[in-house]
Amino acid sequence: MKKKKRKANTPKHKRLKRNGRLQAAVHWIPKYEGKNLVKGYSKHFGVNKLCAVKELEMLGYSIKESYKKELRDAEQQKQIQAEKRKKSKQQNTEWDLDSDETFAFIAGYTSGGAPYGITWEELEKDLNRESNTKDKDKVPSDIEHEDLPS
Repeated sequence: MKKKKRKANTPKHKRLKRNGRLQAAVHWIPKYEGKNLVKGYSKHFGVNKLCAVKELEMLGYSIKESYKKELRDAEQQKQIQAEKRKKSKQQNTEWDLDSDETFAFIAGYTSGGAPYGITWEELEKDLNRESNTKDKDKVPSDIEHEDLPS
């Protein structure tokens, strides 16, 4: 028995490559009744507005240079915001623990609602103690092979 082909959930006009979009746009544009052709094109075909501008220009439509610059600036701002979100998300995952100005790690809360856990001072002491013990465990690297006992 043959397997059934799954139908794609995405509409055909959003799955088209550039050549297909350009051919479909010739028939779609006369039917478009909206105010902003670039916005409508980008929504209908599932492309960003800069791509819509390029393709509409390929079809012979003229778009103001100021509008194209505005779109480029908006795209750059989106990229900057995405990078900021990514950085902040990475930083949040490093310390994805409850903390406040008193506690570095809040282990829980008492029945009265008071937090308990490790304070910032305790954490600093522990970190300093760990770094000191690691330094003591290290073997100096300036000892030559001949100086080592056999």
